[in-house]
Amino acid sequence: METNAPVQSMPHFHGKVISPVDPDYETARKVYNGSINKFPALIIQCVDDEDVSKAVNYAAEHGLPLAVRGGGHNGAGLGVCDQGLVIDLSTMNTVKVNAEARTVRVGGGCRLGDVDVATHPFSLAVPSGINATTGIGGLALGGGLGHLTRQCGLTIDNLLEANVVLADGRVVTASADENSDLFWAIRGGGGNFGVITSFLFRAHPIGTVYGGPMFYNMKDTTEMMNWYQDFIKQAPDNINGFFAFHQIPPAPMFPEEHHLEIMCGVVWCYTGDLDEAESVFEPIRAFKKPDIDMVGLLPMPVMQSLFDDLFTPGMQWYWKGDFVKELTPEVIDIHISNANKIPNFFSGMHLYPVNGAASRVPKDATAWNYRDATWAMVIFGVDPEAANKDRISNFARNYWQELHPFSAGGSYVNFMMEEGAERVKATYGDHYDRLTKIKGKYDPNNLFCTNQNIKPV
Repeated sequence: METNAPVQSMPHFHGKVISPVDPDYETARKVYNGSINKFPALIIQCVDDEDVSKAVNYAAEHGLPLAVRGGGHNGAGLGVCDQGLVIDLSTMNTVKVNAEARTVRVGGGCRLGDVDVATHPFSLAVPSGINATTGIGGLALGGGLGHLTRQCGLTIDNLLEANVVLADGRVVTASADENSDLFWAIRGGGGNFGVITSFLFRAHPIGTVYGGPMFYNMKDTTEMMNWYQDFIKQAPDNINGFFAFHQIPPAPMFPEEHHLEIMCGVVWCYTGDLDEAESVFEPIRAFKKPDIDMVGLLPMPVMQSLFDDLFTPGMQWYWKGDFVKELTPEVIDIHISNANKIPNFFSGMHLYPVNGAASRVPKDATAWNYRDATWAMVIFGVDPEAANKDRISNFARNYWQELHPFSAGGSYVNFMMEEGAERVKATYGDHYDRLTKIKGKYDPNNLFCTNQNIKPV
């Protein structure tokens, strides 16, 4: 495979350098989304900041496209590139917990499960996503939505500082006190500004939660969506619940009579007094008895990994997203019509709340723009077979196209495929101009462009 990079000039790396002639190249080039099929010239599995700095400089000197991979979960496959260099952070996955200070230092290659396993023995949790296999880097840089958003804010709202390798190879700290403009930008601005090799997060005293899914018959959808909308807008912060449409998997954990049935539901996560959990959920169950009720006491790492066995790496993925403020009768009808077309038990739709604690962070505190939205919606088509790629993509795209005119405008960047500059601008709204200026300061040549790209000025 051709490359502009003269091999003889390559610096020494402490980590492994993988090229197309190496036996592990095929494995190393793959990301979570099996529909992504790109062929980088080099993959450098960095083990420290020095490796990352050398890799950044090498890509810049030789005009190589550059991609940065943390967990490799990104739907658009932005952790890999064709004919370029991939900085693979997967071996930079240490987690150090300071239980007294309630802070956690997390390597840029960590997955959410790595963090949960380290923090749980101290009955602490860092607000993150809903799948333990997700990379903390990509999740956090895009904002960070998950089971604890209403309780604790977005992941970026709990970021205290970050180690950043810049486009010129320098290693700097970004925090409220150092490089504060960079700190503002990386909290929501994605991987546009450098390679984050470690994060320092605030942790919260959460060990066991009361959570899990409740599912209802599709004929109850209108009633349930209207109830859920009213409930989640006024619920106490310690209750999070995302609305979902799914075809029930034929798995032993689900009642056999509902296998392969398309249902609506809510996946709950309550972090209040666990002795009061049953009474807190009495009115929820009293409104309408769920056909499937799997809500109960769960250790946070279990809550975080409930769906991991269903979504194995290498499946075909296609995502479409929007921010949403209201579920009007017309919107609910569109949801019902399209949810009944869910192609399989891997695909579906989720509405993640972004109100509660996340909504009270001032809009200009971070680069994340949609503090006034009620939900971040994602429609996802997933299938293990490449032959079904068009089927799942058409499902997600058609569903989204019907709903998009009723959206708040932009999308959560972690739910976007490669959708173009205008979509990126819509996502950042009136923060976009400020981001372009910060990009011009820290990455004037747009070296970090394999992302939802913000062009420098």
